This record gives sequence, structure tokens and C-alpha cells, in this order.
Amino acid sequence: MPSNLVRSLGLVSAIALVPVATAALAQVDVDTFRELDQFMSVYERVRAQYVEQVDDERLVRGAIDGMLASLDPHSSYLDARSFQSLMTTTEGNYGGLGLSVNMEDGAVKVVAPTRGTPADRAGIKSGDYITHIDGRLFYGGTIDEAVEKMRGEPGTSVRLTIVRPGRDRPFDVTITRAIIEIQAVRWEVKDRVGILNVVTFNRNTTDAVRAAVQSIERQLGGRPLGYVIDLRSNPGGLLDQAVGVADLFLERGEVVSQRGRERTDIERYYAHPGDVANGLPIVVLVDAGSASAAEIVAAALQDHRRALVMGERSFGKGSVQSVIPLGRGETAIRLTTARYFTPSGRSVQEGGVNPDIVVPQLSDPDYRLRTRVRESDLRRHLVNEASVGEDIIQDDQRPDPRFAATPEQLTQRGIQDYQLHYALQTLARLARTPAGAAPARTSR
Repeated sequence: MPSNLVRSLGLVSAIALVPVATAALAQVDVDTFRELDQFMSVYERVRAQYVEQVDDERLVRGAIDGMLASLDPHSSYLDARSFQSLMTTTEGNYGGLGLSVNMEDGAVKVVAPTRGTPADRAGIKSGDYITHIDGRLFYGGTIDEAVEKMRGEPGTSVRLTIVRPGRDRPFDVTITRAIIEIQAVRWEVKDRVGILNVVTFNRNTTDAVRAAVQSIERQLGGRPLGYVIDLRSNPGGLLDQAVGVADLFLERGEVVSQRGRERTDIERYYAHPGDVANGLPIVVLVDAGSASAAEIVAAALQDHRRALVMGERSFGKGSVQSVIPLGRGETAIRLTTARYFTPSGRSVQEGGVNPDIVVPQLSDPDYRLRTRVRESDLRRHLVNEASVGEDIIQDDQRPDPRFAATPEQLTQRGIQDYQLHYALQTLARLARTPAGAAPARTSR
């Protein structure tokens, strides 16, 4: 067939498809306009006939809230106060209690208290429900409204009524608000092991981890036996800081990738040469409160066999939220724009990061009573594109005969934090084993 005839047929075929495509797009437009017309009809009916006069701002705000809330638990509208609060929290300090919470069926549910904050010291646990704030029932409001009621002037108190699954009745906790100056990283040395407690991923976290490693070596006058990176109750934070922290302990390779709506919308982040721990063994501690950025770090070090992950299955938030300013930049929307994937290509969405060694927190008196709140428990959560088995999601209640000690028995032995104790014992054993002295130097 002559080439000019081929070109002619190709051109004809392309032209023939145009009306079909145009018709399809036109139908989409018709459907969209029909829905918008229905929305405007409801809007006008409410303005005209609601029992009380309602201002337009309230109606529009409600429509925006409803639209975003219908997507997933992490997309939301940020008014001027909420936007400023988010920016302040990201910078590393704010006034309040130090709680990470979610809404579940209209109720406030605790994801995790931040270590060392008033809420943590008051004994608030992951999985607690906050039913009343200062004696008033809080139900059916937004997460921003709940946070606003719990925040306040430092030195003032707020009374929270807590429903804890496993307890017979609710109980009240009075907490004094404080300036929550989140120290991104706390460090200490125990049994010649460097402990890096990463509390959050704000703008200072990567630099703070690097500085903590240097401080540990200065205190010891040399290298420790290894490091514990404690990510328990870490609710996450900034993606670039998660990449930065993982990069500190990796010599090469992919840290994480994020994939958006389109197949071609993929962004990959890689480690640079240089391991601040010089190949020493690492244990990463995670629990049900370890989410998002914390899971990125744990999964990256696990996939590259750079660390042993220990503790409980993590929260399972494998999505990325973008904060998109609106108008003059005074308000914004927080919108889920991508999923992230670990170096091996797995998603932690719903399933979380499964520890290499499951270690229960036996020193917590409520450990066996508490329910764990995870992403899979939230309504309208994103479904993992690869199905997550029910045996993974429902694995928390399986007894392990190796871990039978009671909190009282551990207290008598001087053990206040069993998971950390187990991590320290593990690193001591690795340090005594020549093959365990530098387990990270594996090919990847």
C-alpha cells in the first residue's frame, strides 16, 4: 500500500474519532452542569426557606467541608485560623495539649499523644475517645472545631472525658495547657546504645537527628554499640524531612516514591552517599501511632535491610497531602494528591509497616485492653490498590507465649518501657556477633 494512502487513511481515522470524543466530552459537561444546577437549587432553597436566616459564607463553607470530607479522612478545608495553626505546628511550636486526633463517626478519636506533652503526661492513649470537653458533649463537629476547643492560653486547664475501650466507664482527665515547643528529636544513651526519639517531622528534624548522632558520639567518646530510632507515637509531618532522615542512614538507593492520579505522575526520592551511623546496627521502634512520614522512614530502612523494625504494626497512612493556598493565601485546602510507595514498591496504605520482630508494650497496664486506631479503621479511607488481607488488619489480639510478663513483674525488674528494653537487648546481642556489627552493608 502506498505510503501516501496510509497517511490518508490515518488522517481519516483521526478525523473520524473527533466527533466521538467531542460527544463524550459534551456528555460529561452536561452531567456536570446538571449536578451543579441541582446544587444551586438546594442552595437557593435553603437561603429562601430555612427556618432562620443563614449567611452565604456559612452555606458555602458547609458545602466545601462536605465536598472534601466525602473524599477521605485527610482532605479538608482550612479557614484562616486552621491554616495558621497548621503552619505554626509545622514550624515546631504551638499552644495546646499535644494530641493528634481524628474524627470517627462524629466522635474525636486519639491517634497518639506527642511524647513529653501535657496529654502524654496525663496518660492519654492511642484509641481513646474524647466525648466531652469541659463537661460539654462534643459530637458531630469538625476536627478543626475540636482542636480549637482543646487549644488555649498556656496555663489554663481543660477537662476531657475519656472513653477507653476495655474500661467499664468513662473517666475525666484535667490537663493544663502549655506552649508545645516540639523538640523534634530527643536523645539519650543507655547501655552504650544511642537512642534517637524522633517526635515529629517538622522543618528541623533532619538536622536535629544529625546533631543528636554527633552528641551521642561526643558523650561516649566514640561510637556506640548501635542506635535505636524510636518512631512510636510519631504522627508524621513533612515528606522532605522523612526523606532526609532516612537518607542519613542509607548509602544509596530509593527512599520513597509518590504516585499521583496519572500513570506518568511519579516522583522518586533517592539517598545520597554517607551513613551517619557508619554501618552500626539499628533498631527502629514503631507502634499503632507511627504514621505517614514515620512509616516512610521505617519502611525505607526495612526494605534496604538497614535496620530491624520492632514493635507493633504501624498506622497505615500511605497517602500524601498537599496544602494548596486559596485566594490571597489566607485559607487553603489540604488535599490528598498522591500515594507513596516504599523502595520495594509496596504501599503501607491500610496495612501499615509490619515489624520484623513483633514486641508488645507489656509495661503498659492498658496494653491488652486498648483498641488500636489505624487508617483502616477510618471511614472513607483510601483502599490499598493491592488488597490487604484481613489477617494483617486483625492481627493485634493474637497472644504470643514469649511475652507473658505482667506490668507489675516488669516494674519489679526496673523495666519501665518493655519495647525499648527489648530493642536494647537485641542491639547488645548484635554487637557481640561479628556478623551483626554492621548488618547494613548489604548490596542493594
